Amino acid sequence: MADPRSYTGAGEPRSPWLRPGFVLAAAFIGFVAVVAGAVVLTADPAGRDDTLPASRPSANGATAPAASAPAGDEGCPELPDRRQELPTAAPRGVTWALFGTVALPTSEESGPAVVGDDVARCYARTPVGALLATSQISVRHLAADDWRKVTRLQTVGAGRDAYVAGRTEAEKTSRTDPDGGVHGQIAGFRFVTYDDSTAVVQTVWRFPDGALRAAITTVLWLDGDWRLEYPADPAAPVPVGSLAGFTEWGGV
Repeated sequence: MADPRSYTGAGEPRSPWLRPGFVLAAAFIGFVAVVAGAVVLTADPAGRDDTLPASRPSANGATAPAASAPAGDEGCPELPDRRQELPTAAPRGVTWALFGTVALPTSEESGPAVVGDDVARCYARTPVGALLATSQISVRHLAADDWRKVTRLQTVGAGRDAYVAGRTEAEKTSRTDPDGGVHGQIAGFRFVTYDDSTAVVQTVWRFPDGALRAAITTVLWLDGDWRLEYPADPAAPVPVGSLAGFTEWGGV
């Protein structure tokens, strides 16, 4: 997504999902809380993705899918990471690779163990595994060519259907922007809370002009892997003045 401070031309919708180039521009921030809250649904029920599984309340009160794993989400190999202490420094053994223009982290110990063109899945049930999951999934469900597949397999929550319906409707009329908007990169993180079923992580993103913005994401352990929660009323990203209080971490 483009930097939310960027200019919106006269007559253009303010939600980035409804502006030209919203697919590529979406990758600037881990979880588009401000976008999820801003999308206005104009699609009729036929615009919804009927392949999404049924929902149930999750451990933290949000809506999550039924316990059965979605079709195409085969079992995961066992990963060696068993560390349950929260990282106080950049996790060891992490390498970075570009997904589009955004650098995303991977680890042989913590995941993702299975990586396709769009979906990167199978993370360790550890703090580092959760950190890698929130970094990977939050970008891929926005910027992947098959974003519906990523969303179906790897996101849960009361806001997910609204995201799919709103974006599907927007894609019918949106033009393609070859410039792709202004992208940010992961710059740091801190854990807000963690247990072996729920991890809440605040990730800081740095933009080309040096501006920093922080967004909170939640992943839930469901059906043998971490899934990104898409709440109905997400918190907006906030500007931060520095990385003080965060662990510096990034691939660019």
